[in-house]
Amino acid sequence: MPLKSVPPAAHPTRVAQLAAHDGLRELLRLVAGEAGLERPLDHPRIQKSGLVLAGHHHGIVPTRVQILGETELSFLEALEPALRRERVRGMCSLGLSCVVVTRGAEPPVELVEGAAASSTPLFVSNARSSATIFAIHRALDKLLAPRERRHGVMVEVHGVGMLLLGKSGIGKSECALFLVERGHRFVADDQVWLTRLPNAQVLATPAPLLRHHLEIRGIGILNIRDLFGATSVWDEAVLDLVIELVPWDEERAYERLGLDPLTEEILGVELPKLQIPVRPGRDMAVILEVAARNELMKEAGHHAARDFAKRLARELGLEEPE
Repeated sequence: MPLKSVPPAAHPTRVAQLAAHDGLRELLRLVAGEAGLERPLDHPRIQKSGLVLAGHHHGIVPTRVQILGETELSFLEALEPALRRERVRGMCSLGLSCVVVTRGAEPPVELVEGAAASSTPLFVSNARSSATIFAIHRALDKLLAPRERRHGVMVEVHGVGMLLLGKSGIGKSECALFLVERGHRFVADDQVWLTRLPNAQVLATPAPLLRHHLEIRGIGILNIRDLFGATSVWDEAVLDLVIELVPWDEERAYERLGLDPLTEEILGVELPKLQIPVRPGRDMAVILEVAARNELMKEAGHHAARDFAKRLARELGLEEPE
């Protein structure tokens, strides 16, 4: 999906959020510096801190995750105890967000003491440096990604992630319920958190408190997972199509052919958009299913409206539209 403008700036996260993230919760073990878990992280890539152990502090970015692998630890352990303590003290004086020791190695006593004294979170990872770095990068890509919140409903239909927008009471939640009853997946209701991923995709997730819950006027709050089973809900989905539900208006000219596609910009990403009028008697679940199937056809290179326009132009001897 093309970027229309410069992406919004990433927002910082905290060391505690990184350590609790999926994929890292079981990988990282905190050994010292618990008091510093609220320190900020604002860079999506780690930093190898070998030179800082040699007394060279230039270029160290405190708000990046610092990695100490086998090479760095062997260098540190080869130093005389007094010099080792001095180098560790110098490193910890930089106000580092956190330090991660890889390969499950037990950090030198001086490093543990220095981290504790400076409240620098010190973790040990049982994995090799490459695996640890990969897992941390994946977590930071999500935690630091630009995000925003939209009032709407997120569903997944035939593999197409749909964000349903529209004024309150238009029927967004009811549409989601109809689709779930027909075997599709529910993602979020009311508050949809949208995150721009590094590959220019937009990921939709529910607000933690509202996860799996859907409000239906006249009934109340429903737990979709309890009612329809585990396969009826997803905790996240990539957003492919924006659907704006609008009240039916006899005086309004709605799109009839589909030759003038609409788009919606979200977090700098242009997404295809449809405006679908709502009125009594319309089977919105079927219409949204067809919208999903049609979007899949477009992605595969089959645009029904344009193909029809080209055939019509040929029949009439007119220049074919592009």
